[in-house]
Amino acid sequence: MSTDPFAEREKGFEAKFKLDQEQEFRAQARRNRLFGLWAAEKLGRTGPEAEAYARTVVAADFQKPGHDDVIAKVRADLEAAGTPIDERTLRAEYEKFLPVARRQIAEEAPKEPKV
Repeated sequence: MSTDPFAEREKGFEAKFKLDQEQEFRAQARRNRLFGLWAAEKLGRTGPEAEAYARTVVAADFQKPGHDDVIAKVRADLEAAGTPIDERTLRAEYEKFLPVARRQIAEEAPKEPKV
């Protein structure tokens, strides 16, 4: 066990950074799922079909760096279904889900006991 308070503090910061990065990744994936469920509703999909579609939207985020691939997928799917929605509206909906996802992830995170 280290007695160096600076080393312990550094380990604590590294652990916090790692946790923050993991939670942000989860929040972005959750945002994509929520966006996928929103789009599924526009496509007339419900239940397991909507969940399956949302998973394809989450997977689309791994196509290229950035989130444009998610927007492009949903836009193409909506256009193919005869329900075109302009990119500005899609981006607004997409961005709306990130704070919701972050809040959900934070609420699901285990709480540390107070000492």
